[in-house]
Amino acid sequence: MKRLRARDFTANRAWGAERLALFGSTGVSLHWTDSPYRWHRNTGDEVFVVLDGRVEMRYRENGEEKSMQLEAGDALTIGDGEEHVAHPVGEARILVIEDINSE
Repeated sequence: MKRLRARDFTANRAWGAERLALFGSTGVSLHWTDSPYRWHRNTGDEVFVVLDGRVEMRYRENGEEKSMQLEAGDALTIGDGEEHVAHPVGEARILVIEDINSE
């Protein structure tokens, strides 16, 4: 058994992570960041949960860029192939559940 306080978690680089669990090819990771990720598409579904901080999630729908604000406690499901990029507003801690083959 291992306790981890999400609000205290940090990493030595943006999007640094600690793998919390692995179920077959599904990974559960806690990420810390203070910088945007990059535009990407996953091969497989992703669950994105903001545990601490705020994140602007930008995504493309029918070629049009859109965005939504995510607060601590918000969860988002991102479908296979949906193009997106996360932009934290300050520091954020995020739980990500995804197929590790799509990382």
